[in-house]
Amino acid sequence: MKTYRLSFGIINIINNELAEVVVDEGIKMDKVKVEEYHAFLFDNLEAPFSLLINKKHSYTYTFEAQKTIAHLEEIKSIAVVANTSGRVMSTETLININGNAHLNIKLFQERADAIVWLNKE
Repeated sequence: MKTYRLSFGIINIINNELAEVVVDEGIKMDKVKVEEYHAFLFDNLEAPFSLLINKKHSYTYTFEAQKTIAHLEEIKSIAVVANTSGRVMSTETLININGNAHLNIKLFQERADAIVWLNKE
């Protein structure tokens, strides 16, 4: 597994089609950070790819970032590890704002369970 530091956090490349995203505490994800994130995914993963979003820190999104963060046709599935009720609620809100019915998104409390599910997808 390779780990990369970006302006907003780290991305662990688990394999050519799976990356784990860990946003740093207190970050405000905006359009520029989302563009950096998307460019990194395109440069380092093979489409279609899956994402493990590890919400172990608290951070926020601008409205513009919320609308674009998961809008990539190349995303096959997303597992979100959210181990507090607040993180679960914020993730559900983000999913609802985006109307991401076309995305295969599932919430987990444990990272290991999320990886197992992503590998099956």
